[in-house]
Amino acid sequence: MIFTYEFATLEWLWDGGSIRVNLPGDQERMFSGGYNEVVSILSDLGGQGWDVATCAAGGNWLFWTLRRQR
Repeated sequence: MIFTYEFATLEWLWDGGSIRVNLPGDQERMFSGGYNEVVSILSDLGGQGWDVATCAAGGNWLFWTLRRQR
């Protein structure tokens, strides 16, 4: 069985409260907020079938790569 995935990203600059989500099809969404908003966004994306594939962090920055099966 061959699986095909699509990918998205979520970036959070926590000291500035800037959240950016990039989805397939050139969809970009901007949010502001902190921990509660990040949890809410990740929960919403999870409800759409997205899973966290990786996370990177540095300084004031967190970056998640998300994937879902097509």
